[in-house]
Amino acid sequence: MADQSLHTGAPGSHSRRLLLYVHVPVHQGHDGELMIEPQAANGLRLWARNFDHVTVMQPVRADAGGGKMLQPVSQIPGADRITFDPLPMAYRPDRFLRHLPAARQKIRDNIAQADYLCFSLGGLWGDWGAVSSIIAHRMGRPYSVWTDRVESKVARHNARTGQGRSALRSRLDWRPMAALEKWVIRRAALGLFHGRETYDAYARFCRQPQLVHDIHVGKSDHISPDALPCKQHAAAEGPLRIVYAGRADPMKGPLDWVEVLAMLARRGVDFRATWLGDGPLLAEMRAAIDAAGLTLKIELPGFVSDRGTVLEALRQAHVMLFCHKTPESPRCLIEALVSGTPLIGYEGTFAADLISGHGGGQLAPMDDTAALAYILANLAQDRTKLADMMKRAVRDSSEFHDEAVFEHRACLIRDHL
Repeated sequence: MADQSLHTGAPGSHSRRLLLYVHVPVHQGHDGELMIEPQAANGLRLWARNFDHVTVMQPVRADAGGGKMLQPVSQIPGADRITFDPLPMAYRPDRFLRHLPAARQKIRDNIAQADYLCFSLGGLWGDWGAVSSIIAHRMGRPYSVWTDRVESKVARHNARTGQGRSALRSRLDWRPMAALEKWVIRRAALGLFHGRETYDAYARFCRQPQLVHDIHVGKSDHISPDALPCKQHAAAEGPLRIVYAGRADPMKGPLDWVEVLAMLARRGVDFRATWLGDGPLLAEMRAAIDAAGLTLKIELPGFVSDRGTVLEALRQAHVMLFCHKTPESPRCLIEALVSGTPLIGYEGTFAADLISGHGGGQLAPMDDTAALAYILANLAQDRTKLADMMKRAVRDSSEFHDEAVFEHRACLIRDHL
């Protein structure tokens, strides 16, 4: 496929040219135009604000996005300083090995033209971020790595809980995946680890680990000082409003989520709950909800493409209930906090770190659904405590906005590379 270059220019001794590899795919329609998801576009906009030029390598899908909300890459603010140089989608061993020689040459050429290197990691076959790291190391170039979850542990969890070919592949892959992660991180000049959970897993392997965040909420997305009291007042009575936004995937614990709500119903608590997102366990969730007689209390609208709709659902909710099973740093927790919505979920260092300053939530031991139901029942009964926790959630999220976190990462890359 021909590269879609939006800007070219020779690197200079004082230039600040960044080479990125990101896992989020870019989509190529029938007309050849490249399309990208809005959050990924926002990230590239912010990278372009902090560097003179950005070359981004991404897997490319030859489709129109399958109903996802996409935008042309040419419409990204700062697009004149961004070059898109896609790589093949090659997550199967045969495809990866077939595409490796050409991809390796393309990566090597891009590294030679860049002043700074930052590669996202995650996976094994088709992980061009790891391949880029290996090539940079062999070329004697310092590089940074970025990741927002411990991919090998996610694969290990799927090996234990998944079914069929996906589980078999995870059983075969998770150990070499973990070895690859360690090899790449040990040789990186800088590790950018999103969230405390990921940082704690990888920091000991890295000579310069840094705790960072990757979020796409702007200052305008935070609940306003006027809106918070209105939300607290509205939460003083009526059903407890519960929300979650994410994939119905085993690592997210969706069946635990339903079990917690079934326990809450048995306690006689009135509530309304919504899970926003699609995924492989959605049908099982619906069956469990039906079996518990909760179809009038729990909604599963599926995937919601409009980000504004998701943020509005978070603002309208009283609490965010989550049952995450693996070490990761999901952005939905930060999005809940900026919406004045406290976090109620399983213990994990990422969530605990987010609410450590002001107590904008309450956590329970992993797999303890009864403890989560107890916390929710207490909040439903004590609305003064719930309102106070909403205020604390806002305080815990006051420093989280996209411009600040991207500038932080850019400064770290320039300082250490």
